[in-house]
Amino acid sequence: MKTIDAQDKTLGRVASEAAKVILGKDKASFAKNLIAGEEVKVINASKVRISGNKALQMKYIRYSGYPGGQKEETYAMLTARLGHGEAIRRAVLGMLPKNKLQTKRIKLLTIQK
Repeated sequence: MKTIDAQDKTLGRVASEAAKVILGKDKASFAKNLIAGEEVKVINASKVRISGNKALQMKYIRYSGYPGGQKEETYAMLTARLGHGEAIRRAVLGMLPKNKLQTKRIKLLTIQK
């Protein structure tokens, strides 16, 4: 299990480091069709650094598929509703390949406040 300290690091740097370990790209035996990575534990998720006005300008958009079903919320609203860990989880999820192994790989990620 690899531990990543998110204190005073930007959100993208923490997410890319975690995604690299989950995919197994830090090992010599990398294979893209296998789950060769190891578990990742992110600590101090609430102390992740967001620069500028990104807390108010960064948007998370989801769509239900129905007319008028597009929901939009900012980083500040997301962290108030679900916590800082959810923002890190969504960032790592966006960096993983969109295939059948994505849900199995994201389960290797644990996040602590």
